Amino acid sequence: MYIIKVKGKAKIPDYIQIRDENFVLVAYFRADRPMKNAEKFGLEGKEDELEKLIQELPFGKLQKLEL
Repeated sequence: MYIIKVKGKAKIPDYIQIRDENFVLVAYFRADRPMKNAEKFGLEGKEDELEKLIQELPFGKLQKLEL
């Protein structure tokens, strides 16, 4: 899976996109709110690691999601 942080503008908040190996969007959520249904994507129990990664993630740079 891959992760990218998208910068919001004006009243639109920053968002996080999680994409699969074919770059198909599988999750889309606000950067300032925790991801819902983390177990659906095999990320249960890794919420703290994901939150830390999101804080450090630069905007607009696609990265391989490895937790």
